[in-house]
Amino acid sequence: MSGDIDALIIGGGPAGLMAAEVLMAPGRRVVVADAMPSLGRKFLMAGKSGLNLTRDEPLAAFADHIDAPDLLRTADGPFGPAQVRAWAEGLGITLFAGSTGRVFPVGMKASPLLRAWLGRLAAGGVDLRPRWRWVGLEDGWRFQTPEGPRVLRPRAVVLALGGASWPRLGSDAAWVPILAGAGVPVAPFRPANMGFRVDWSAAMARQFGQAVKGVAIHAGGQVSRGEWVIGAQGIEGGGVYAVAAALRDGAPGTVDLAPDLDAAALTRRFAQPRGRLSLGNWLRRVLGDPVRVALLLEWGGPPAATPEAWAARAKALPLRHAGPMGLDRAISSAGGIRAEGVTGDLELRALPGVFAAGEMLDWEAPTGGYLLTACLATGRRAGEGAARHLQRAAARR
Repeated sequence: MSGDIDALIIGGGPAGLMAAEVLMAPGRRVVVADAMPSLGRKFLMAGKSGLNLTRDEPLAAFADHIDAPDLLRTADGPFGPAQVRAWAEGLGITLFAGSTGRVFPVGMKASPLLRAWLGRLAAGGVDLRPRWRWVGLEDGWRFQTPEGPRVLRPRAVVLALGGASWPRLGSDAAWVPILAGAGVPVAPFRPANMGFRVDWSAAMARQFGQAVKGVAIHAGGQVSRGEWVIGAQGIEGGGVYAVAAALRDGAPGTVDLAPDLDAAALTRRFAQPRGRLSLGNWLRRVLGDPVRVALLLEWGGPPAATPEAWAARAKALPLRHAGPMGLDRAISSAGGIRAEGVTGDLELRALPGVFAAGEMLDWEAPTGGYLLTACLATGRRAGEGAARHLQRAAARR
């Protein structure tokens, strides 16, 4: 069936829906197929923490956080923070920027935006098909559907199937052997925006679930001032995710427990007489936070001999971890379709007329608005490429 489908988008996440929005046009039949019972499930999961849509910062600073910043480029120029905000507001969503520059919907939920978005697509004639699982390329685009096997033969395809993280929400990388078998180069997936396993001592159990605030993690030339959480299996949270790629790739990490004080000022604090205070109580008086004290005692080794040594240790505490947590717990993934496998329009060189977007591509970015904005940008760019492909095909007919 379906040589009458102009554009097929496989994957109903942010990148796929953005591609569909770009492709929808009067007289053009656009279909979005997704394996899950409803579209945008990962988008909704991101919204559970408020839906950090983008950042309130200049494009150049924003692009520094994406390892392939060229992916933000579209036919109309960069699709960065300002463009994402304008797009969301065009859907009737009021936004605000928090004190750290993160941009959220005022309602702190993803569902109103997703409903408005799906409504726009439906009003534009886009055919949304949940529970359609893509299973192969033989003699067309083969799907398992509630009505049984189906084959589609569209004129252009955008693949937006995600990477390999959060498989229960649909990103299971089942597409890898299909595309690799068709000659598409795919880099192995690795966790990104993930926590790190830590073999804690028994004394740390009382800190499980505690947030670490007011510190700075240094790794690979990057600095993160975000919060993170101590858990039974290790450390997780935005402050860790911001430097996760560097730590994963072998860069040593250190924690500055007092980033707002220089070494001299911190030394003066450690020079305060301990008197009859226990070591823990004295350190709490110096550092002002029992969680920071616990980390200092856990990762710092035996008590230091001098105020200068205490200060040096607290300013560069070794972050001792046992490796990254796995893909099943990662927020996103690195790896995917290699850059040499796509054109500037994100068209697969091995499969002309087929485009790829989002986390299927080999790039990574931290959470906090960077990852989501870049996914939207790649969806837009792939959709534009598919639209140009359709226009060229129509001109030849």
